[in-house]
Amino acid sequence: MAEQTLDTLFHETLKDIYYAERKIGTALRKMARAAQDPELKAAFQTHEQETQAQYERLSEVFDALGKRPTGKTCDAIEGIIAEAQEIMEEFKGSPALDAGLLAAAQAVEHYEIARYGTLKTWAAQLGLADAERLLDQTLQEETATDEILTGLAETVINAAVQG
Repeated sequence: MAEQTLDTLFHETLKDIYYAERKIGTALRKMARAAQDPELKAAFQTHEQETQAQYERLSEVFDALGKRPTGKTCDAIEGIIAEAQEIMEEFKGSPALDAGLLAAAQAVEHYEIARYGTLKTWAAQLGLADAERLLDQTLQEETATDEILTGLAETVINAAVQG
């Protein structure tokens, strides 16, 4: 059995988030179609476009490592997306739909922030400056998206759902 190193863990986690970003892009398209509030719909559409750029940026990280971009099933994101799908089905047409969609989107963002923060730290420890820079760019975007979603939750979406 090959030695399990931080480099190996970094590469395996990179494959995990590569898979997750592809799934997230698809989920965001569905969530944008389901969203009732125009601001929330626009936020999902904007983040879906950003997600495509992040997916491509991950390919650059793989290239910097001299590895072919590949994904591996991410059970965590599969579960979060399944919950979002449930919300879309169970709350369709309900005033609570957008609040549920927003909460699901924030669960995705928090997962991504955790993954990108970890990968950035590991890249720095491994001396992978290009990968660190690319991962930090995505981490900053994910953090900004989470702040936008929090703002929508606090000022528009949750206030619209009373009772």
